[in-house]
Amino acid sequence: MHQLRSLLAGSICDMNADFPAYAPAEEHELLRQAVRELAAAEIAPRAAEVDERAVFPRHSLDALVRGDLHAVHIPEAYGGVGGDALAAVIVIEEVARACASSSLIPAVNKLGTVPVLLSGSEDLKKRYLGAVARGEAMFSYALSEAEAGSDAAAMRTRAVRDGGHWVLNGTKMWITNAGVSEFYTVMAVTDPSVGARGISAFVVEKGDVGVSFGPKERKLGIKGSPTRQVILEDVRIPADRMIGAEGTGFKTALATLDHTRITIAAQALGIAQGALDYAIGYVKERRQFGRAVADFQGVQFMVADMAMRLEGARQLTYHAAAKSERAMRGERVADLTFVSSAAKCLASDVAMDVTVDAVQLLGGYGYTGDFPVERMMRDAKITQIYEGTNQIQRVVMARQLLK
Repeated sequence: MHQLRSLLAGSICDMNADFPAYAPAEEHELLRQAVRELAAAEIAPRAAEVDERAVFPRHSLDALVRGDLHAVHIPEAYGGVGGDALAAVIVIEEVARACASSSLIPAVNKLGTVPVLLSGSEDLKKRYLGAVARGEAMFSYALSEAEAGSDAAAMRTRAVRDGGHWVLNGTKMWITNAGVSEFYTVMAVTDPSVGARGISAFVVEKGDVGVSFGPKERKLGIKGSPTRQVILEDVRIPADRMIGAEGTGFKTALATLDHTRITIAAQALGIAQGALDYAIGYVKERRQFGRAVADFQGVQFMVADMAMRLEGARQLTYHAAAKSERAMRGERVADLTFVSSAAKCLASDVAMDVTVDAVQLLGGYGYTGDFPVERMMRDAKITQIYEGTNQIQRVVMARQLLK
């Protein structure tokens, strides 16, 4: 995989703002092929077991780390391979095509580290990003609470200054890869008198005294990725672990989601593509009334619609990734919020529709756990919910259009 590191560190990260808005470069397609081969060989064979046993796919993490694919977005300056936003999308998409739970390894590593990349001090970046780049640690994101889901600004987790430290108390809910990740971006209220402008961001370590985790949630899908509470009880951390200036945490959180909603779109694309691929193979082989099921026009129309909508969502997602990359490089991209919300919303809605249709095309077989499309349908549902429900995405888009 040293050749892959050279590829990611070379042409992909050197592309400037003039590269095509949608179309992947040749290097991106080479990357796709490499990830697809790795996923087929090392991740897909155990995807059903990961789902059935609801266990974290450690083998997937190991394989992705060996391939430098677990956090391709981290810049070379911090020990990463320097892949651009589209490279990250392609990695997540291709892993999700095989196993949605495993795709949350690169996706959540990006979600957890983007706040540090956007707003963190140089010391904070050097201290934490290198460990993630080397595969020694994963990095999760802790924003939501029991009473602060879509209304994240209503959070109650508090951080109180005590000399050269901050003391955190509160409980974060629905935290992806909680208990497995070593590091957490945590949003907490530092000044309750000014609403969202009183929220700050911190890096919390799993080993900090007072950090614990709730039981694993029993979920419909993505069962191999643990979702747990992160419980903070008098967690005392050095003041230099604040990400950005005091009171800028909510701004950082929103800016982060502009970039990482695109990774959820990528996950949705991969799940949908995996379901479509399996359904196509099935209808070409399955025979009814003396003919292949694929010969029936009604089935042909279903398959065509599935593929058409999926490709439309893919193009919008790649377009959003190009804008995300330009924004990460410091360019002002006025419509990034709209485009990232649109990509996440469309791709996840398409993934739900495509996986439901894939189950339908397999008939009774599709409804059983012996075939992967029922798992893919269950996995697809969460993409319409996390990192902002699709109802919230429509609110975000409307506000951008009408402001």
